Amino acid sequence: MLTVGVLVRCRVLQPRARDVLSRWASPVLPLTCTTESRVRPASGVGGASGAGGWYGSLSDSAPVHLCENFLVSAHQVSGLPWWLSIAMATVSIRTCITLPLAAYQLIIIAKVEALQAEISELAKRLRYEVSVRGRERGWTDKQSRVQFQKNLRRLVSQLYVRDNCHPFKASLLVWVQLPLWVGLSLALRNLSLDRPALHDELAAGGALWFPDLTVPDSTWVLPVCLGLTNLLILEVFSLQRVEASRFQRLVLNGFRGFSVLMIPIAASVPSSMALYWFCSSLVGFSHNLLLHSPTVRRTAGLPAPRSETPYRDLLSAFISKYWR
Repeated sequence: MLTVGVLVRCRVLQPRARDVLSRWASPVLPLTCTTESRVRPASGVGGASGAGGWYGSLSDSAPVHLCENFLVSAHQVSGLPWWLSIAMATVSIRTCITLPLAAYQLIIIAKVEALQAEISELAKRLRYEVSVRGRERGWTDKQSRVQFQKNLRRLVSQLYVRDNCHPFKASLLVWVQLPLWVGLSLALRNLSLDRPALHDELAAGGALWFPDLTVPDSTWVLPVCLGLTNLLILEVFSLQRVEASRFQRLVLNGFRGFSVLMIPIAASVPSSMALYWFCSSLVGFSHNLLLHSPTVRRTAGLPAPRSETPYRDLLSAFISKYWR
């Protein structure tokens, strides 16, 4: 599951409000998955045929084959059993690729939040200028609101460019993490089901209650652990928000429902995929907690946290919400 960092708070600074406003003020106001007997795709697609061939085309694409080669190479180089190779490959990818992007996301969000005061002051002055211009030109209330919103968006965009912190950059983590997640999932599906040369290795490459990585986990331990980890990530994220809007609560509940839905889905795919999903969620949760550490933030030059005791605060909030 995607790290819930996808629910980014984008508020919006202080210095140089007059300079930005002066650029706006001009003589004329601008108007300007399910399975067959041996786990096949949910749509019944097996290879390039079926359901319009989109699933087959995706699973046979170059990025997915690149992920396959990466997993096979990691297994051969490390000499570890397949289950441990999958876990180590997940840790490596998330640490080398998604962790730096998560840190960059924190920097962008901090800059956007620092713009809050300047945007507020800018909006006040702009509202006054629009009201004056509206009286001069006989604008209706609706026309004045349209002009205010349009010019405020333009000025805020200029601030984002000035401070190099457009909120879209905060979503970069999602746009990298999602293709990686899909690519590695399909790669493991292909290795487990469509690569006869590796089938026996993967069939004997499991551990404990999932000795065969090419079949679903009949005990449902991995799927349940995946669902609980994803729900834990969401609850920790929700505890970090003092107040959430109605839309944010709806989105959060939607993710909760998706986390529960992932349990039967993970129980219908090869154990190699379920293991990867669980490891990915677990590593993502660990990275999220790591980036809350004041020591880690100071060492990495990241924005200071709101609290010097973030873990104690999270625990207190968790106990307060669920045990009192």
